[in-house]
Amino acid sequence: MIGCWFKQSHRAENRWVQPLVETYHAVSTASVDELWLKVTNLADMSWHPIIASTNVPQGLIPKPGLIYKAFTRLLPIFPVQIFVERVLPRQLLSIRVLALPGVEEHITYRVESTLCGTQVSYSVTLRGWLSPLVWSLTRRYAARVAAELAQAAEEADPNSVPSLKPSTRRSAYPDLFAAIALSLGLGTLLSQMPQSPMF
Repeated sequence: MIGCWFKQSHRAENRWVQPLVETYHAVSTASVDELWLKVTNLADMSWHPIIASTNVPQGLIPKPGLIYKAFTRLLPIFPVQIFVERVLPRQLLSIRVLALPGVEEHITYRVESTLCGTQVSYSVTLRGWLSPLVWSLTRRYAARVAAELAQAAEEADPNSVPSLKPSTRRSAYPDLFAAIALSLGLGTLLSQMPQSPMF
């Protein structure tokens, strides 16, 4: 995943409620086709930070009107219903999450080719009196969806160029290496000190 993702947010004005709208973007080196395959493969959501699994059979292509169940990582015991609203092949997938009566959630995935690579957008719209509570629980996960999707598509695309990321792997034996370095340093220091007679 290319490290140029950003977020847009605004609150639309309404006489009764103020819907929350958040949009996250990520640019990937994977192709449009590979990203679209990841977006529409509802049977495998292992890359998704919020959704753990669904009841969609492998190979089913999402179409408007499809209703399926999804199990979230936050509450894996209680499934939520998801309704597919709109599909534009290789461009857009719009769904509505039917979880609680006090909140209405719309999610839109967009995939498009740009000069920097393939851009994927993840937009969330929340309405209802429970939306602040729901957003406080899911916000940090939603912020990762676009980036996780881009990375999963890169790993699945054989023609994708891996992104150069700084390694975060720590040594398995940091204390051993520190002890060796310390002993070498003390040994060098002691060898350079003048020898004093022993009484």
